Amino acid sequence: MVRSVKTYAPLFRIDAQSALSLQEQIRRRVIAAIAANIFPPGHKLPSSRTLAKDLGLSRNTVFLAYQSLIADGHLETRERSGVFVTRTGFQAPRHKFRVAGSNDKNQAPENSVSQASRFLRREISPHAGYQCPPDWQKYKYPFIEGRYDKSLFPITGWREASRLALGVSEVEQWSLDNGEVDDAALIEEIRTKLLPRRGITARADELLITVGEQQALFLAAHLFVQKKTRVAVEEPCPLGFRQLLQMRKGTLHHQIVDDNGIVVDDQLDACDLVCVSPSRQRPTGVTLSMARRTALLEKAEQQDFLILEDDFECEMNYLDDALPALYSLDRQRRVIYVASLSKVLAPGVRLGFMVAPADVIVRARKLRDLTTRRPSPNNQRAAAFFLALGHYDTMLRRLSEVFEERLIALRDALNHYRPASIAIAPVKGGTTYWVRGPDNLDVSLLVRAAEAEGILIEPADDWFALPDGPKNMFRLGVTSLPVNAIRDGIARLSQVIKSLGAPGQPPSGKGALPWLDAAALKQRMSGLTLLNKTVYGDPCTIILHPDGRMTGRSGYAGEEQDEGKWWIEEDKWVRQWRDWAFGEVMKFHVHIQGDTLLWLNHEGHEVDRAIISHSAYNWPHIKP
Repeated sequence: MVRSVKTYAPLFRIDAQSALSLQEQIRRRVIAAIAANIFPPGHKLPSSRTLAKDLGLSRNTVFLAYQSLIADGHLETRERSGVFVTRTGFQAPRHKFRVAGSNDKNQAPENSVSQASRFLRREISPHAGYQCPPDWQKYKYPFIEGRYDKSLFPITGWREASRLALGVSEVEQWSLDNGEVDDAALIEEIRTKLLPRRGITARADELLITVGEQQALFLAAHLFVQKKTRVAVEEPCPLGFRQLLQMRKGTLHHQIVDDNGIVVDDQLDACDLVCVSPSRQRPTGVTLSMARRTALLEKAEQQDFLILEDDFECEMNYLDDALPALYSLDRQRRVIYVASLSKVLAPGVRLGFMVAPADVIVRARKLRDLTTRRPSPNNQRAAAFFLALGHYDTMLRRLSEVFEERLIALRDALNHYRPASIAIAPVKGGTTYWVRGPDNLDVSLLVRAAEAEGILIEPADDWFALPDGPKNMFRLGVTSLPVNAIRDGIARLSQVIKSLGAPGQPPSGKGALPWLDAAALKQRMSGLTLLNKTVYGDPCTIILHPDGRMTGRSGYAGEEQDEGKWWIEEDKWVRQWRDWAFGEVMKFHVHIQGDTLLWLNHEGHEVDRAIISHSAYNWPHIKP
């Protein structure tokens, strides 16, 4: 006699919010019950009509789920009897093994040390840096670089590419055991479409497909670094990469990065390998200048060292023309080039590649085959179709638009709320800002306080190897949150910074400063030309016309301009731009000391400052 279907109700939990269809959910529940022997071989299932009624579903939904299970051999029908689990059920093991249970005397205590752990190599340590919460999507303001919101994944294009890769003729090609050779179609797409954009010409035997960019770096480290190898790495640089080189017992030299990328000087002379990320330095986001690229290649020739080029985020040069890859400028074949397909594809696809002389690729392939073997041939063929059909270019155009909009929104929000200053600006694009807080800011406290407010930021101290690295810096990324959340997130972050007691204080250090009254404001402010700096370091000139108009220009070439108005309310100076500062009305107290003008908050503490210029109206196109 079959038990009431209600007995099975907990087994058939239906989640209305699940991305799986109702049929798929039922199918999975039945399979799980069979595997757990809840439904043993020969067990009768409730009828489709009865189960549908109890679950509040259509009978057709349950019927189709049963039919698919019957077609796959998990269930069977018996004439006039119903639906049953097939008599063979899941294939049982031939031998019965004893499984240690909670009452097993031989079971090890919970906190015991395994004998195997004694043999672990001591130099291999887990990543000890900042760990992004696994549920970062639940935070309202995740300013975390490298995590991508789901709206960015090209679902339609990748679905089409995957469908084509699963065609019968395609499967017959990529499923062959061909000695771990990479997919020829993908190699050709990378060779003819992606590499030429970086100025690179390469033969098919000079490319190797890897499981993401990280595996390419791993292979390069194992090929070229051993004990006593002197390796120059950028300072700052990713902690995980430093640990990878330390595993190889390389001697690390930390070469400083400034606004133009890695510094090229005599400190590199004794190196065997120099590791750089010239397109978008990790983590600062700066681009290695053309002069530095030339100087680095010349020094590599003079001092006889190799260069490992990590072309991170090379596709995100949307604010300026991209500079050619080091590999394309190398005439002596001293550069090993690694990159990956867009990081947006990484969570599910994770494909990277290495470009190097053919003899290096042969060795790298042998090393790869000893570990992971080739990346999924199915994914390789799907990626080839994704590139061939133009979906990759379409995705990049969209990402450039989205990330440019987000990065500018982040810059403007930082400039408006001024919780900190941008330490090194990624002037050519990218997805991050490297931010410097007030001198007395404890970023470790800030990270925890911000997380409690739903804001995720990444501390910078993990990226520095030298002991005198700054402690008041952090990184903000725009890959993981929509543009309409950026301003509010920075406004809230600014409040968190202020709550920690880290806002800028008056230069005198004597607490609140006195401010000008209404009469003094009107007399002193009218007609001033003020020289200011944006939070991202660009010069900004503001003219306060006597008639209440306000004109401004920003940038080294005055490329950004705006107009607005200013006026006096009681003892506060008030201003409103047309576009800048979101067009909001802002009110400040003012303190003037010599040629320095300080804007103060209601407590008399400095918010911003400017220099009073004595060459007023020095713009030829602006009349007083």
